Parts: sequence; C-alpha cells; structure tokens
Amino acid sequence: MADLNIPNLNIKSDKYIFKRKLNLRRKSKRRLFTEAFILLILSVLLVYINYLIPNKNLLLQNLPSTFNKSFLLLIELFSYLYEIFLVIFIFASSFTALVLMIGSFYRLIRVSKRKSKQISYK
Repeated sequence: MADLNIPNLNIKSDKYIFKRKLNLRRKSKRRLFTEAFILLILSVLLVYINYLIPNKNLLLQNLPSTFNKSFLLLIELFSYLYEIFLVIFIFASSFTALVLMIGSFYRLIRVSKRKSKQISYK
C-alpha cells in the first residue's frame, strides 16, 4: 500500500500554463487606425515597386525555361561536387595508406632490431 501513487487533482493542466501571461487587453481605435494606415502605405509601396519592373510579361513567359535551365545547372553542379569529393577522398585515402605503411615498416624494423634481454641469475 505504501507504493500506491494517488494522482494529485489540484495540479493545473499544462495547456493552461501560459494563460495568465497573455495580454488580453483590446487595442484602441487609434492604434488600429495607425496599423491599418501603415499596412495601406506598405501595400501601395509594393504595388509601385512592382509597377517599376520592366518587361514583366516577358519575365513571366520565360519562367518555365528559366526553371528548366536552373534545374539542369543544379544537376551539373551536383555531378561536379561528386567528382570533387571523389578526388578529395582519393587524396585522403592515399595519404592515410602512406602513413599506415610507414608506421608498419617502422614497427617491423624496430621489432627486428630489438635486442633480446639477457636475464642473469646471480
């Protein structure tokens, strides 16, 4: 009976953990009007910038061919990256193999030149 865990019903659920920290005040009419005016100015600015772009129709007509060309360039880039990484792997593995060979020859030479210890009993 000592190991029986009774749930505590007074603990609040985790979904209400930040409820008291929210700002529930309404915005004033003046602030709403200023925000609406800022949004209107930004939208007019974006429409004006869009109007200044020359040859919009030509750009929109060439969009599929542009995507096709960029996709082909991307495939070509990945093929070149594959070749570059392959060359880097070749150099790294050759260098590692050289270091391992030198280490093994050095160890073989040290083992072959080792003098046998003579134990003298007095």
